[in-house]
This record gives sequence, C-alpha cells and structure tokens, in this order.
Amino acid sequence: MLLNYHYLFELLICYFRKIVSFLSKYFNSLMKDISKTNTKNSVKHVLFGSLIGTTIEFFDFYIYANAAVLVFPQLFFPSSDTTMATLQSLATFSIAFLSRPLGSAFFGHYGDKIGRKFTLVAALLTMGISTVTIGFLPSYASIGIAAPLLLMLCRFGQGVGLGGEWGGAVLLAIENAPPHKRAWYGMFPQLGAPIGLLLSGGTFLILTDTMTNEDFMDYGWRIPFIGSSLLVLVGFYIRLKITETPAFENSKAEQQEVKIPFFTLLKSYKNQLVFGTFAAVTAFLVFYLMTVFTLSWATSDLGYSKRDFLLIQLFSVLFFAFFIPVSALLADKIGRRKMLIVATIAIGIFGFSFSYFLNSGSTVLVVFFLCTGMSLMGLTYGPLGTFLSELFPTSVRYSGASLTFNLAGILGAAFAPMIAIYLASTYSLTYVGFYLTLAACISLFALLVISKEEHKF
Repeated sequence: MLLNYHYLFELLICYFRKIVSFLSKYFNSLMKDISKTNTKNSVKHVLFGSLIGTTIEFFDFYIYANAAVLVFPQLFFPSSDTTMATLQSLATFSIAFLSRPLGSAFFGHYGDKIGRKFTLVAALLTMGISTVTIGFLPSYASIGIAAPLLLMLCRFGQGVGLGGEWGGAVLLAIENAPPHKRAWYGMFPQLGAPIGLLLSGGTFLILTDTMTNEDFMDYGWRIPFIGSSLLVLVGFYIRLKITETPAFENSKAEQQEVKIPFFTLLKSYKNQLVFGTFAAVTAFLVFYLMTVFTLSWATSDLGYSKRDFLLIQLFSVLFFAFFIPVSALLADKIGRRKMLIVATIAIGIFGFSFSYFLNSGSTVLVVFFLCTGMSLMGLTYGPLGTFLSELFPTSVRYSGASLTFNLAGILGAAFAPMIAIYLASTYSLTYVGFYLTLAACISLFALLVISKEEHKF
C-alpha cells in the first residue's frame, strides 16, 4: 500500500500545531509558579535555558548519526563491501558514547564543585566546536587515513560535550522546580531530543530534496555541521543570562560540598549508580533502533529512498515529542518509578513486533511501527531525567545523574546499530526485537530493585 506523502506533510503540520497548543496551555500554569521557586531565575529563563542547550546538543549529535549512515561510509570509509563500510562508519558513531562518561566525570566534578552555570556553558562550547570542525574535514580521497582519524577525534569531542550537557540541563530545570512539578520541569531538557532530531532530520531532508546526490556528497552534507555554529551562539548567550540554582547555592551555604564528587559517588552511592544505569538502558536502545538502525536497514534492504524514509522518521518523531510531556504529567501524579516501569513493560512487548511490521511490505505498517516505537520512547524518556537526578543528593547530583545516563548510553546505544545490523543480516529482524525485549527485562529488574530509600532525593 502506497503512502500519500503530501498528506503526511499536512499531518506533520497538524500535529505540530497540537503540540504547540498543548505546551502553551501548561506554560501559563508554569509562570504562576515563579513565586514558589525561591530563585533569581525566572521560570521562562530556566525552562528555555534547559531546553535550548539540549536541543543544540542533540541537533549536533543527530546530524552526525544521519551522516554516519548516508555520507561517511562513502567519503571516509571507502570499501567494496557496503555493509563493512557502514559498520566502520557506525563504529565512529559509538565513540561518542564511550567518551560521554568522561565528559560526565569531568564536567560533573566542576558542576558539583563550582556550579551548574559554568559547566553548562563549557559543555555547550565543547560540543559546538567539535561539530563545526567536522564540517571542514577533508575526505579519505584527499588525505587518506588521517580523514577517519580526525573524524573520530571530533566525534570524541562531541561525546565529551554531550556527557556534560545533559546532566546540567536537567538539574537547571528540576533544581528550580516546585516539588509537585519536578517531572514537568525536568521534561523540558528532554524535549531537546525530539526537537533536535526534527531539526537535523529536516535539514538533511531539505538538502537531499533540493540538491543532486553529487552536490550533496560533495559539499551539501557539510552545511548542517557548519551551520550549527549559529545555534551554539544563541545557546551561549542564553546560558550566560542564567544564575545558579537555589539547590546548589543552599548546598554550598550549608557546606555540603564534597572534595571529589566522583569518588564520593563510587563510595556511597554504588547501588544508585548501577541500578540507575541499567534502568535507563532501554530508553537508549529503543531510540537508536528506531532512528539509526531503521534508517540504515530501510534504505539498504527495504528499498526506501533516503528522502522518503527521513520523512517517515520525522513524522514519527512528533509522537516522541508529544508523549514526553504526557509522561511527565503522569509521573508527577503516580511517581517517576511507576511511570518508567509501565513504559518499560510496554517496550518489552513491542520488541516482539519487529519482524512482522518491518517485513510486511506495507509502508503504512512501517509508519505505524515507527510511531509506536517513538511514542514508547517518549513515555520512558520524559520522566527519566528527573528520576535519575532524584537518586543523588545535591552535592554529587551533577556527577551522579550524568554518569548514570551516559553509562546507560554505552550499554544501550553505543553499539546498538552495529549489533542490530549484524543480527538482522546474519539471522533475522526477529532477533533485533529479541535484543530490545532482553534490554527491557534488564531495565525492569533494575527499576524494581531500586528502593524508595535509594530514590529519596
């Protein structure tokens, strides 16, 4: 059954308007809470400041993901075997996940020692400079093996920056939040993920739609990397206008500061670190299966053009964006842990559907599959930042939340596209679904093991 892409564009606009209306309704109630936050920061600056940074960070991160599938195999890893070239390209994609814990430890240390503001600015610049540099890299044909090596170095820098950005953005939001709206405030930096993906995917869609393939491969792919510098400047300006969070200032005033947050974390909060990491694994895996893996598999094995499948993915991301605030509202009512348990169980069941939908030969069923996966991603991702942050006290919260999140990224996403491609090509898509279901079982166990005593901050 053929899909009407013009109708899909209309649906994109319709759903975008609904999301804006939904967020506007609740933004008015947020503004009424300003007198209750006990902070010099306005609600507007806090929420926009936490959102803009993660939007930029994830935009930079996702344009690399798109290029790793569509561009880098040909330009940086030339090989007669297209599968091998893709795997080599995706291997560089995984480097950022390996470097993110280093960024968490480094920026987390200074975030817990000297404040959230400085580290947020530094992390943003680290990510931005690394991304812009990629846009100027020569190809393998020009400088040989130095090209992929430089690409790997820039990717490492992207990971370090993102490792420090996410935790600080979440803390900026929840440490300024009223107690009864911590999940709602904490979901604003989480919205940076779908917005960044919409911007990056939309950029690649426009470029591939308006340029010949030769021009796109020659210079067009560089445009989003270099153009991201404008977004970084906007984020830099906004971050400079924000002051420290009340929680950090109170912790410092009460002399709760620890000498080396990382060591304190390992010594006193091992359970939270370990189980928090495994609890977040499924969120990473389902997302990168729905984006990087499906883009690669659909364009190489299912017969979709780059343009058509990017459009389908962009449509599914709207469901991701919609269910983030929905899950945050539910999490403030029933609790973060319960919300994550429900979402994780649903993802585990969803894993059994991979082969049926992707092998169906129906574009409508493929769209339904992606929209369902992205909806489940929104349900688990919305309260995740607040949940992980509440596992740790203020004195080690930046380090703790960042490290658990980014260690989960290694386990759940660093090698996920490569593993999924291997399973699908060697066995079948059914095994890719089993891979997701297994991860969901592990996350569910971790969520059930975490006690109320360990989730008290």
